[in-house]
Amino acid sequence: MQVIVSDHARPGLPSRFDVVRAMVVGTFLVAGASLLAWMLFGSGVLDRLVPSGRASTTQLVAGALAWAFALAAPAAFGFAGLLRVGSAFERAAARRARPTPAVRASRAIADDHAVATRVRLPDGSRVIPELVIGPFGAAVVEELPPAGAIVSRGPRSWEVRLADGRTHLMDHPLIRATRDAERVRVWFAGEDNEQVVKVYAAVVGLDPTVERSATCAYIRPEQVGAWLASLPPQRTFNADRREQVLRQVREAI
Repeated sequence: MQVIVSDHARPGLPSRFDVVRAMVVGTFLVAGASLLAWMLFGSGVLDRLVPSGRASTTQLVAGALAWAFALAAPAAFGFAGLLRVGSAFERAAARRARPTPAVRASRAIADDHAVATRVRLPDGSRVIPELVIGPFGAAVVEELPPAGAIVSRGPRSWEVRLADGRTHLMDHPLIRATRDAERVRVWFAGEDNEQVVKVYAAVVGLDPTVERSATCAYIRPEQVGAWLASLPPQRTFNADRREQVLRQVREAI
């Protein structure tokens, strides 16, 4: 199976600059906290601020404030720095591309198939997460959002939380996959109207509350290969037409 991978960044993900900035700021805060703690406790500065012998009320208050600052400031800066460093690691982990369903199931997919990830349509309307080209024509394969990211479910739209913490209203996954399949069909038809490419749609997930529709299949991750194999071959989708489609796909990635 041929895999055509895109380097386009996924929407809603922190940029590399965000990751580096969080790491730099966190490291600076931790280093500043360490330096401040050494200046207060290791260099004797705090001892000079604390009165010795019989002290006045003003001196006692000043000493108490000095100790409060010495105890709170390094700890606050250090804690804030550790949180920043932790968020940098979380953002870096979020940026790592997770294999798409068909790529994960590549061993169960025949060699005469090609899988393209993050295909940007020429009109800029959508980025197709995964597009499979095979003897049947083409298939849009999408995935349910992670269960922990789903804020609410509706018959027409879902609300999900993105990796950067923002919430986003999206079409119901099966409706979105169906519309994406129609967009791909129109895109392929634009170059050669006489040879229509059949485009199927499927959503991969484990949510038992989601049911397949008349226009979109709903399959489990382990069923991706079997579903693609079950699609009927398209007689008009010959080798030349396949190369035309693959060229369009490569140009869009």
